[in-house]
Amino acid sequence: MNSGRTVFSQLISFLPDREFRRCVARYGGNRRLREFSCWDQYLTMAFAQLTYRESLRDIEACLRSLQGKLYHIGFRGQVSRSTLADANENRDWRIFADFAQVLIGMARPLYAHDPIGVDLNQTLYALDSSTIDLCLSLFPWARFRKHKAAVKMHTLLDLHGNIPTFIRITEGKLHDVNILDEFLPEPEAFYPHLT
Repeated sequence: MNSGRTVFSQLISFLPDREFRRCVARYGGNRRLREFSCWDQYLTMAFAQLTYRESLRDIEACLRSLQGKLYHIGFRGQVSRSTLADANENRDWRIFADFAQVLIGMARPLYAHDPIGVDLNQTLYALDSSTIDLCLSLFPWARFRKHKAAVKMHTLLDLHGNIPTFIRITEGKLHDVNILDEFLPEPEAFYPHLT
């Protein structure tokens, strides 16, 4: 019998929980909750991402198979599909966006001096976008073409460690050059555009 901590629990222990609580408090994320806290939601989605879960049903089935170990993994409440769906739909997304910025702020200094194949003292960024196709009948607000829906995810990567520093999801028709107005450029940094 394993008496040590799980790998997931060890990974979660590196997260700054005080900063997460600040993000939750900033947007009132845990107000009027009985069981499934924002922290449980974050753990569930992080677990789903790390274990390649493909749907809410898949997440629920996987976590139910670990029912006796959930507390030791770090979960404080039981995870059901409907509760997770409600939390994903109703909770303020800015809680998790702000926490992502905290994590990015922690990770960037760790990779600031990694070699990138070019001898530069300045920061080198790459701006790229990906079009995400959607079903027009389910997402009529995201009309892209006559019979197609889409959104576009614009990402600015710090090439020291390939860390995303800016992500914006827009309508599918928005060109990359228009996203340059959305962030404040860093002095003396290079911003090539990927095609």
